[in-house]
Amino acid sequence: MDETAKRSTIYFEPELHRALRMNAAVTHDSVSNLVNKAVRLSLREDQEDLRAFEERVNEPIISYEALLDNLKANGKL
Repeated sequence: MDETAKRSTIYFEPELHRALRMNAAVTHDSVSNLVNKAVRLSLREDQEDLRAFEERVNEPIISYEALLDNLKANGKL
């Protein structure tokens, strides 16, 4: 682990903790590395979502009801 790494206490549900420990053993990785990878992936997905929102900011807004009406009118519902 990197010397600049910060320590934190995380409470897992027992089943998640067991699965995480088993995954770490099977992959010969540490629980800490697996958690770091999962957090990075989650943050990357958030970043991609935010980028997608920015790209679509000028698209017209349509209500859910209007969308359903449109799908029905086009024989898709």
